Amino acid sequence: MEFTRRSLLVGAGTGAVALLLASCTTPDPEPSPSPTEPDVSPTPSQDVPVPAGFVRSSWTTDPHSRGARPFVPVGSAEAERAVLATPLEGRVFFAGDALGTPIGTLYAAANDGLRAAAAVTEVAERGERAFVVGAGLAGARAARFLADAGFEVTVIEGRDRTGGRVHRVDADDWPVAPALGAWTAPADADGIIDALAEEGVGTEPLEGEAARGAEGAVDVPSMDPVRGAIDGAQSAPSDASLGAALAASGADAEEPELAAALAYLTDTTGAEPAQLSSWYPPTIPGDRVAFDGDVGEVIDRELDGLNVSLKTTVLGVAYDRDGVSLRLSTGEALSADRVVLTVPIGVLRHGSVEFDPPLPFDHRAAIDGTGSGAIETVWLRFDEQFWSAEEQIWHIVGGEAAVRTWVNLAPATGEPILVGFVGGEAAQAFAELGDGEAAQAAIDSLAPFADAPEAS
Repeated sequence: MEFTRRSLLVGAGTGAVALLLASCTTPDPEPSPSPTEPDVSPTPSQDVPVPAGFVRSSWTTDPHSRGARPFVPVGSAEAERAVLATPLEGRVFFAGDALGTPIGTLYAAANDGLRAAAAVTEVAERGERAFVVGAGLAGARAARFLADAGFEVTVIEGRDRTGGRVHRVDADDWPVAPALGAWTAPADADGIIDALAEEGVGTEPLEGEAARGAEGAVDVPSMDPVRGAIDGAQSAPSDASLGAALAASGADAEEPELAAALAYLTDTTGAEPAQLSSWYPPTIPGDRVAFDGDVGEVIDRELDGLNVSLKTTVLGVAYDRDGVSLRLSTGEALSADRVVLTVPIGVLRHGSVEFDPPLPFDHRAAIDGTGSGAIETVWLRFDEQFWSAEEQIWHIVGGEAAVRTWVNLAPATGEPILVGFVGGEAAQAFAELGDGEAAQAAIDSLAPFADAPEAS
């Protein structure tokens, strides 16, 4: 990749494109820092020691993501979201994990990047200049497709790195690099598993589930009530939230085991039951695998040899039948023939990108009708293992734990590493905590699993 701040980009089109807000002189925002091990000072909690290493994500507060994963909210139809696949004047194309299927997955991002790039080639000619905004998986796939098709491609990324919401942290004192974005998948997600296997990224199963409450081991939360509520909702006259569907089925969402099951669902989708559609339900958590390679390296290979401009934030997009132009936070106006926008749906919902002319109503309705879920991840590395559970997926049942879903990496790595997931409203609250508070909340949550490992 050729990483540049700006190159061959300054220009102006005609018509509406010439009317960009080029007088804007807002300075470039500071890029979101890559997560590192902060100086935290938690205290031991009920036999859970202070971790030797701590790394956390910040997708909820990151202005380049404003959420970790899109979802279908109650009352929103798949057909409405599909409107975003319709280009504007044949110049502006949207792509990303919010448009593909299953929504919010790596598979959706990869496929939809290719779909949008193919759509460009149907209306454009070889040799045209194309911008791709976003250097995540969708953007990388789109950029490589267009470059191979003979287009002059420039990738524009607001962060100081590639990968988007796929991100492993370089940390010398960790035996494995903490992954803060997508690093697990359902075991039956054959599409993305097979595609990444062809790129040299394999998978390892996450084997076994365990659940603990304040009094010790309890039954693993069952998803059967959730599946039953979804099945019953399919014949309802109108879409209801998953929470409402559960209530209609007679389930008690306050019952500790079901509450834990719903917490697991929220931790994997980023949305609360009251937000999720029962007509277009999310993937119900089941057997999962972890990628044993870096998906970010796959993205970098797609971008290899392309012009990639990092730390470049797009504030505005102007378009007409003659071309497209981007307004950057530096005040520069950059023109090209086409643009593929792969920015996360949370950024579009926030209004961080201004369109001139404004987006058509159907496009705005599709953006507004797509949810942006909150999921945060926290990695803890300990000097010694303080738990005996050999299962790899843990659930906290009952109580007020801030982090209720954990992955035990000790069986896979031989190292005492635990990874916590927190979603929905809890993730938004967790994101507002300082590093010390977040670390303390995480180790407090682990108290039910604190017991000395049995001697081998």
